[in-house]
Amino acid sequence: MDYGLHQHQSMKLVMTTELRQAITMLQFSTQDLTDYLHEQQLENPLIEIRDPVMYEEVTRRETADSFRQLDRNSGQKRQETNVTALDYLTEPEEGLKDHLLHQIRMMDAENETKQVMTYLALSLNENGYLEHGTDVYAQELNVLEKRTEHALQMLQTLDPPGIAARNLTECLMIQLTQLATKDPLAEAVVADHLDQLAERQFKKIAKALDVGVEDVEAVADFLKTLNPKPGASFHSEPAEYVAPDVHVIDVNGSLHVKLAENHLPKLTMNKQYEQLLSDGGSEVAHYMKQKHEQFQWLKKSIRQRQETILKVTEAIVRHQEAFFLHGAEYLNPLNLKTIAEELDIHESTVSRATSKKYVQSPRGLYELKYFFKSGIAGSDGTGDSADKIKVNMKRLIDEEEKKKPLSDQKLAELLALKEIHVSRRTVAKYREELSIPSSSKRKRFS
Repeated sequence: MDYGLHQHQSMKLVMTTELRQAITMLQFSTQDLTDYLHEQQLENPLIEIRDPVMYEEVTRRETADSFRQLDRNSGQKRQETNVTALDYLTEPEEGLKDHLLHQIRMMDAENETKQVMTYLALSLNENGYLEHGTDVYAQELNVLEKRTEHALQMLQTLDPPGIAARNLTECLMIQLTQLATKDPLAEAVVADHLDQLAERQFKKIAKALDVGVEDVEAVADFLKTLNPKPGASFHSEPAEYVAPDVHVIDVNGSLHVKLAENHLPKLTMNKQYEQLLSDGGSEVAHYMKQKHEQFQWLKKSIRQRQETILKVTEAIVRHQEAFFLHGAEYLNPLNLKTIAEELDIHESTVSRATSKKYVQSPRGLYELKYFFKSGIAGSDGTGDSADKIKVNMKRLIDEEEKKKPLSDQKLAELLALKEIHVSRRTVAKYREELSIPSSSKRKRFS
């Protein structure tokens, strides 16, 4: 071995603080970026932030613009609607337990019974079920099980129907007994044949109850109108919204992409501190010069972030134009590599530019990640996205003859006629993902 000094050339990427900052800002969501900029404001006296216009005001303007655009495209006059962001949100609803407690307080019952009812109401799970029998709650409350059972029966009369059941059978029976018109056949099916009904064994049920298969099918259809999870529709979480980062606008069949700049805060220079930059070679001036460079880099990073998001979205729209114009069944397979090569950037940049970024389009609001869908490869190297296959499958099943439902093999053959080539096994997989029963369980006798 020999010691010595040797010279050689090499190239490597140096991850500077500024570059790391730019990469970090690209992967931020709009809200994350807003929070980050406020943090930077605390560290840099030169930064002033003007928060964006209230989201509901922006939405009102953008919605009105969309209506006007639709009017121009269709030639029809439409009355301008005063729409705000609140119209796109679910109002904070009363929680299930608050809803029940309010009803309990209004009831004419003994205080001890109300206390037991309150305890039971507070013990319900998110679907509105009790997870234990009355013996458990009676022991926890140190009261007679008879009183607990009585309190439970009263609780089960409250809204929503089917609340405070201990299992699905009891939940459905509660709803059936509260009907104005009794249905003895439905009650018999729920009480003794619910498992068979789930397996669509209509003939066995009909034979056991000495009724027609058509009658059992009618009961099955009616039971679908009941609510198996009466507590699931209640929540007490605050309403939330997602602000779009870009907009895709359809103008007479031509798609245009624009940034939603109004949702980002605006950075400006603090005029009171700006004059300190020219105070000669003082330490204050040196400090302010550093902060000025940070300010300029921050603005540049934001501009680069926005330009990257815009370019990536434009590329996505070019590849998914049919989706934006016609719907999910026209969604094409697409991967990060395709967009990266087209824009001459790294795949990781595309990934960061699409993560937690949202596009508002004529088809609704979507995360940009949504448009990167794997597909079923065809002989020519192209393929169809899973969403496209599922949409077409669902349409075929919806339109099938109910007495002769389509088998998975038949579905594959019909899809092939639409130039969608998939195997029977793939059809079965997607059918299960859509929670659609097999053909034997979809068969109707009437």
